[in-house]
Amino acid sequence: MSRSLFDELRVHMDRLRRSEQKVARFVLRNPEEVILMRITDLASEAQVSEPTVVRFCRAMGMAGFQEFKLKLAQMMAKGSQYAQFTMNDGDSVAEFSHGIFDSTIETLERVRDGLDNEALGKAIAALAVANRVEFYGYGASGVVAADAQHKFFRLQIQTSAYSDPHMQAMSAATLKAGDVVVAISQTGRTRALIASAKTAVKAGATVIGLCPSDSPLAREVTLSLPVDVQEDTEVYIPMTSRIAHLLTIDVLAVGVAKNRGPQITDQLKAIKRSLGSLRVSNSVS
Repeated sequence: MSRSLFDELRVHMDRLRRSEQKVARFVLRNPEEVILMRITDLASEAQVSEPTVVRFCRAMGMAGFQEFKLKLAQMMAKGSQYAQFTMNDGDSVAEFSHGIFDSTIETLERVRDGLDNEALGKAIAALAVANRVEFYGYGASGVVAADAQHKFFRLQIQTSAYSDPHMQAMSAATLKAGDVVVAISQTGRTRALIASAKTAVKAGATVIGLCPSDSPLAREVTLSLPVDVQEDTEVYIPMTSRIAHLLTIDVLAVGVAKNRGPQITDQLKAIKRSLGSLRVSNSVS
């Protein structure tokens, strides 16, 4: 496998049977324990039958459970065990806090290395000359959209952020050629967001998708910037994927600032000076 085994699990998750998904989720949450398990142990812990474990392994392209454990052990030995944050009830504060940081660092490195620089360049060029830029996202992605709007309005760009489906739908219907939408999604499968992206494309706008590659949203946008992050959101809200999206927005914002020239630097300095009166002096009397 050229990708992390965890990435393979994410790609295959929706194609697995429900019982096989139980095995996949147990592996994601307990990779170190699985390496030491017998097939009967895994079946018992995942609350499935032994044949289900075998079918899961074959669905992942392996002959059986032993080959799956070997691949998992090889990945762990290469230091990729933090591709998915996992936590056990008995973990100390130090253990789970280090796990979150390690998981995030490893994820950000993989997202950085996986970004398409040519696609990034095209996205930056479109944003730099846009008449209007709209950011769409729901839930945790809505927070990213709001942060993006905060960054881009300082670049002398007319911009808004919407996390309500009705507002997104109305916004998309009023767009035209020369406008740009940045659609942000951790899953790329939100129906309302996909519908808004389709409407925006039909209206003539350029739609940039920050979402997993080969997701339904990625297939509908004008330009896809794949952000592939393996993350279990069954229990926890998105963590590392949210940070990966925020950093990708930072890259786009810096690229637009560079593209628009020195006048933007003067604008940003003026904004910085305007905030001076709102801050308490740090001088000690």
